[in-house]
Amino acid sequence: MAQTRIPLSKADEKARILRERLEMSTAEIGLTVRTTNCLEERGIFTVRDLLNCTPDDLLSISNFGEKTLEEVYKALEGFGFPRQQPQPVGV
Repeated sequence: MAQTRIPLSKADEKARILRERLEMSTAEIGLTVRTTNCLEERGIFTVRDLLNCTPDDLLSISNFGEKTLEEVYKALEGFGFPRQQPQPVGV
């Protein structure tokens, strides 16, 4: 019996890819071992966990400074998660 593939819509495919990327471990996105260790010590294991952190949350991690924050931003941008610009107050 032949199998029939049902093509996913483009929206379904994009949603599937997004879910997969959100569940990737921090080690899988190209961060250094040191950065990954810092994040994991704080319970940040996936891209989803990382995206739920504010810059202040990350900078409060021991041995996590501006350069490490920039490394995280670049890695996330490489996987389709651009840095969010702060919204002006009162706009």
